[in-house]
Amino acid sequence: MMRALLLALASALLISVPLSSTDPFLGFRVTDPPFTPLTYGIQAFVWWDHGFAGRDLDWVRQMVFSHVKQTFAWEDVEPFAGALDFSQSDRILEEIERRGLKLVVRLSDTPDWAHPSLPDRGSEEYLDAPPDDLADFANYCATIATRYRGRIAAYQIWNEPNLSREWGNRPPNASAFVQLLAACSDAIRTADSDAILISPGLSPTGTDDATARPDDLYLQEMYDAGFQHYIDVVGMHAPGFSEPQLSPDEAERAGGQRFFTFRRVEDLRKIMIANGDAARQVAILETGWTTDQVNPNYSWFAVDEETQARNLVAAFEYAAFHWRPWVGLVSAIYIANPDWTESDEEWWWAITTPYGYTRLAYIDLANMAKYCGDRLIPARAPDSPEALGLVPVTPCS
Repeated sequence: MMRALLLALASALLISVPLSSTDPFLGFRVTDPPFTPLTYGIQAFVWWDHGFAGRDLDWVRQMVFSHVKQTFAWEDVEPFAGALDFSQSDRILEEIERRGLKLVVRLSDTPDWAHPSLPDRGSEEYLDAPPDDLADFANYCATIATRYRGRIAAYQIWNEPNLSREWGNRPPNASAFVQLLAACSDAIRTADSDAILISPGLSPTGTDDATARPDDLYLQEMYDAGFQHYIDVVGMHAPGFSEPQLSPDEAERAGGQRFFTFRRVEDLRKIMIANGDAARQVAILETGWTTDQVNPNYSWFAVDEETQARNLVAAFEYAAFHWRPWVGLVSAIYIANPDWTESDEEWWWAITTPYGYTRLAYIDLANMAKYCGDRLIPARAPDSPEALGLVPVTPCS
């Protein structure tokens, strides 16, 4: 009861106090934010229904989250040049709209036919690769934006291009990526000028070689190549390597790395400011904490489920109290893919399981207070009619 009262009082202050011109992140410069600060989202995997897509989207609705992030893989829509299949994307839009949710689409996953200069993924270990001809990708972006004009809220164009595994096993190249971004952006803006365009989140890493480029250096190189002209919002990733309150400076003083913090996004925001881009909003496209007990690359910073839940709630609260309005969308990971098993590292980041139950993080995120512009949705008890689905809820929007 006392915690709920304190949150309510704090939220009243948060909503009523004018933005400070002494804010080091210059939030007051964001006067026309594309996303309501905050907008609550989560990534889902409902492309292949498996019979669970409706359940998963109902879970999102019950969380009082408004936005679902879903990949529209180019290779699934156009597996062969000119052979288009909209059956899954049509179904997803219908399911999203039926629940009053909004869709953030990630455009990525180039089909093998579009990059014949590279070996197929059966013989090379990479997740994605740029097409040989950018016009092919532009056509795909235009096709999706034209078909779903006015129905897709925002587009994330590509994912983590600062990693070679997302760039066809080639060294990351910000200038080349911005050319790809521009081709897709121009195509979408022609087809649906109201859609919000988001640059991809970058992987937080200190590796600087042919396999990866640090996120801060890559972001500056994107600015050098003029990427800001092709997007409305700067996308960032904020995976949980530590408690969300820990600053990059504190991590560094303790002998750690700046990029191993949730608040790494503050370093990236300073780069935006240094490039005269303070008026542009940020979208956090991935945030979460892993409970991985299997995969060595992730298990070293894993937490238990109670800590995962506590940190996720604290992360959203930190963003609400410290980063509005320069942060708008905050998208958590994940509503689980039904195909995942415990051998998949993503399984451990998810707040639900493929087996049909929700983890503590899901419950706590669903019941926490939500701060949506001037609107407050109070925290609710886990046994309240709203939490149990007995009373309709209206998500943040």
